[in-house]
Amino acid sequence: MATTTYDSENIFAKILRGEIPCTRVYENDHALAFEDINPQAPTHVLVIPKGAYVSNDDFTARASDAEITGFFRAVGQVARELGLAKPGYRMLANTGQDGGQEVPHFHVHICGGRVLGRMVQPAA
Repeated sequence: MATTTYDSENIFAKILRGEIPCTRVYENDHALAFEDINPQAPTHVLVIPKGAYVSNDDFTARASDAEITGFFRAVGQVARELGLAKPGYRMLANTGQDGGQEVPHFHVHICGGRVLGRMVQPAA
């Protein structure tokens, strides 16, 4: 993904507009959390800002303080409500092509429910 131009037809934008259903987990004024359709852990939830932001870089550069605070408070609230805070969880945001970002709308994955192991293997 070489561009930082927001694509208003991406799947998360369609979810925010109600064009595509999702299994909602949490919502506040600035964020929506829903179950991942291809879970990589027993608990796998995506948290997306309601604004049109491509990546964390874009979000933190252009979003208001209220949006940033509301978004990250939502991430913590979701982890607590799902019972992941005490045993632990992984919070991951892929950015750009090299980072493995598949949807050009900033989002955070919250994964937990089991020991997840190392995230990145050491170079051989």
